[in-house]
Amino acid sequence: MEWASSIHEDVRLYILKILDRKQHPEQAYRSCIGILSFAKKAGEQRLISACQRALSYGIYNYKTIQTILEKNMDQYEDSLFADELPMPKHDNIRGEDYYQ
Repeated sequence: MEWASSIHEDVRLYILKILDRKQHPEQAYRSCIGILSFAKKAGEQRLISACQRALSYGIYNYKTIQTILEKNMDQYEDSLFADELPMPKHDNIRGEDYYQ
């Protein structure tokens, strides 16, 4: 927990969630060590971002952090997903005026 706290509070919270979900904390120990080792492999800032994203998903395991880092999902901005995509031009699409 001290190692996770030295990186960032969100990393500590993520590790705590993993430990809380396991019936025996010893089972989660290897997952936690693996997650914390990403601080050296990918960098602390990327690990922080990955933990923040995984916390928002509500999924607590090693594989989630690994996937977020491998696919560079930690570098996406949340606003990227919040913005509306423009309506494609196509004859079969009615558009917003049709529904008013």
